[in-house]
Amino acid sequence: MSKKDLEITVGQIRKAIPQHLFQKNEFRFLVSVGQAVSCTLLLTYLAYNYIPLTWLALPIWVAYAFLTGTVATGIWVLGHECGHFAFSDIKWLNDVLGFILHEALLVPYYSWQHSHALHHAKTNHLTEGETHNPVIIDSKMGKIYQKMKDILGVESFACVQIFNIAVLGWPLYLLIGVTGGSARGFTSHFIVPNKLFPPKMLVKVTASNLGLCLVIYGLYKWYLATSFAEVMALYIGPYLVVNMWLTIITFLQHTDADVPHYDETAWTWLKGALCTIDRNYPLWIDALHFEIGTTHVVHHVFSELPHYNAREANVYVKQVIGDLYNQDAKKLWTSLYNSASLVGVEHKGNGVWKFAKA
Repeated sequence: MSKKDLEITVGQIRKAIPQHLFQKNEFRFLVSVGQAVSCTLLLTYLAYNYIPLTWLALPIWVAYAFLTGTVATGIWVLGHECGHFAFSDIKWLNDVLGFILHEALLVPYYSWQHSHALHHAKTNHLTEGETHNPVIIDSKMGKIYQKMKDILGVESFACVQIFNIAVLGWPLYLLIGVTGGSARGFTSHFIVPNKLFPPKMLVKVTASNLGLCLVIYGLYKWYLATSFAEVMALYIGPYLVVNMWLTIITFLQHTDADVPHYDETAWTWLKGALCTIDRNYPLWIDALHFEIGTTHVVHHVFSELPHYNAREANVYVKQVIGDLYNQDAKKLWTSLYNSASLVGVEHKGNGVWKFAKA
């Protein structure tokens, strides 16, 4: 069976999963929230009390930022789950908790919830997908990227791309819609209306913006009461690592030389959803991220399924979809390098587009 001749249905996949795995347990979810938040705060407390704010301690602060940001990414993951209504059957409870978790990490909750829903609705659609959409190799931008790769060489090109994804990717996506679908062009998560946010989103986008303003004001007051160095060391450093993880996770879930994109003549929702890839994350990182990177195929098919049941559900999904299941056994950093070295997609026929060979 191939994605080109997809015969399985969402109903068949859902039927293969025991129905109790779709049931939401609010207490169990809050245990995960407590774990992620308490571990993040504990690391922050230890750093505040035991790492001196000196240049000599910079390597220790870098290690703190990486570890604390990796732990705090779990908070982002749980806010993301709330955005999919996977916390509770009561929708407003999802939004309250998700708003708190995401805004604390400077994520515009309602705005991102809307754009992320579009990402799920149009996964791996060549022009209408949302986030990390590839360029067409023969397009103007594709030719620029290919020229850059020819000049820099594969290794340097991949390093530049990794930097763009991990450091610049998140703010540029939120601000101007970089890597969003070409069908929408310029978009912003902070301005309404645009091609991503219709006028009806005005209240929610404004609420998201106000939440961000409140957190930024709190950081400003913290700076006035202490120092810019303390805010940078304790909050901004881990914050940048959270951004790094969320862009790397999203990029790797849908970008691979062997995974196609489809144009409007061939794309279907299930084809797109099954173009998700489960990657090989280090066990400790996978645990801190509530297995979002290793159970993402099932998440894209059933986004409302709670994270604490995803691993078990994934077993049943793999059995029923067979070779339609995409899993990468390579080490994470190898996969990141390989995917970052890709330039753009070319038409392979029948509406299927794959990354051009170097």
